[in-house]
Amino acid sequence: MTKKPTFLPWFIIPATFTALGLVVAMFAVMQFSVRAYIPGSLDVGGFTLANFNGLFKKIYADAFINTVMLSAKTAIFGLLMSYPLAYALVRTRTTWIKSTILIIAITPLFLGEVVRTYSWIIVLGNSGFLNSLLLAMGLINKPIQFMFTQTGVVVALVHVTMPIMVMMLATALSHINPDYEKAATSLGAGPIRTLLTVTIPLSIPGIVSSLTTAFAWTFSAFATPQLIGGGRVSTVATMVYQLGFSSMNFPFAAALSIAGLILTILLLMALKRMSRFLHAMGDH
Repeated sequence: MTKKPTFLPWFIIPATFTALGLVVAMFAVMQFSVRAYIPGSLDVGGFTLANFNGLFKKIYADAFINTVMLSAKTAIFGLLMSYPLAYALVRTRTTWIKSTILIIAITPLFLGEVVRTYSWIIVLGNSGFLNSLLLAMGLINKPIQFMFTQTGVVVALVHVTMPIMVMMLATALSHINPDYEKAATSLGAGPIRTLLTVTIPLSIPGIVSSLTTAFAWTFSAFATPQLIGGGRVSTVATMVYQLGFSSMNFPFAAALSIAGLILTILLLMALKRMSRFLHAMGDH
């Protein structure tokens, strides 16, 4: 009879307490979402569903649409930027190139999200590095407005999600046997055709996983949309902050949080259904 490892409970107990804490916090948010807001007071009133009725106002509907669009754009552009890095990381045989790519890919993980966001403020500002470079090269006559726009927010969010996407894509690509690509080349396929017909279809599981992770991560992002968007790019997270800590309307902020969580789950379920089709493509 196999004896269970004695150290196993020490791994399970912390995770159990963490899960219980998350469940208790979620029930607290759900409880607040169905309580009445009392203006000028931190106390809440009795049971009501009026908080959820208010979510259909245009300002909150726009926040949901902006959040979905930002998450989708971040996931797509993150994939386009991460896939070549991941491919080079897996396929290169030169040690120093592999090490350099790995350092470039994972270095952002050692910086906090706020620090990374402030770095992008320096880069994207009207007097920042990017505009100064373009002006010095004579490519533009006046600074381009990157700050307080959805474009600037997407650029910063892509930088936040890229390290994780590169690692997930590299893992998927490392499981592809290079002999398949060599066989396609020997049959007359060029590098691009081999990539499109062999490599990408076989890496579909990693693509789906990275897209789903980036989408879910971006949906709940707060610091980057708040600092880069400057209040002009509304998202669910920034609206929750404004309602909770500016207006002190915690019941409505809780209702908005619950609605955002439900929408995220529904969208991830839709992505999962789509992934079955993509997985089928990869198998063929």
